Amino acid sequence: MNRLHTFLFCISVVLLTGTTSSNAQNDSLVYKERYGVSLGLDLFKLARTSYDDNYTGFEINGDFRYNDQWYIAAEIGNDNFKFDEPNLKVEAQGSYLKIGANRNFYTNWIGMQNLIYGGARIGLSSFSQTLNQFNFYTTDNTFEPLPQNVNREFNNLSAIWVELQFGFRVELVKNLFAGAHVQLKVLASESDLNNFDNIFIPGFNITNDFNSIGAGFGYSMRYLIPLKTKRKTQAVNPGK
Repeated sequence: MNRLHTFLFCISVVLLTGTTSSNAQNDSLVYKERYGVSLGLDLFKLARTSYDDNYTGFEINGDFRYNDQWYIAAEIGNDNFKFDEPNLKVEAQGSYLKIGANRNFYTNWIGMQNLIYGGARIGLSSFSQTLNQFNFYTTDNTFEPLPQNVNREFNNLSAIWVELQFGFRVELVKNLFAGAHVQLKVLASESDLNNFDNIFIPGFNITNDFNSIGAGFGYSMRYLIPLKTKRKTQAVNPGK
């Protein structure tokens, strides 16, 4: 009789353990999270190149997902801008590099990889500028000022700035993302010119004499190249 009780007790323990394990599995969901490099283009720069006769440019952007929230990010591009005003005609062209990181603040549903993020960049630009024409400033309207054709080049110019970015990114189909962002920039340093100013800095935008703050925005289309996946488990509460 004691052997029968012992046998029944062992069977009960095995069944109870199996039921508990089964419930634990039913109350959790195992899924795979994608990690890799996303690469894309700035669609606004491409569109502006097609409709703005005074601008030509492009930008390649990308990031690498370091962990659940943080992404190492960078942008590289080229700008050619003609500042064409009645009193001043200047052309600036050059390349730029921005590197930094983004933090994702959005909590995704299982399997989603959308982003609402904030980030920071260090921007570096190497460019040249050509002063084509200008008019002398005068308060005497008796005679129309004559345009001064100069065609003077300023080469080997550089600039450094700090940039904050805020934006979002949405997965349209698997691994293909569309996004938009805004930029706030503070110029840290720039090459000094004799009797002239930098009118346009590639990657930074138009400058002014009043402050060192600039702004910008962009639209992007990116493709995620998955390099690895991580198995993750998320608890599921059937009562909710």
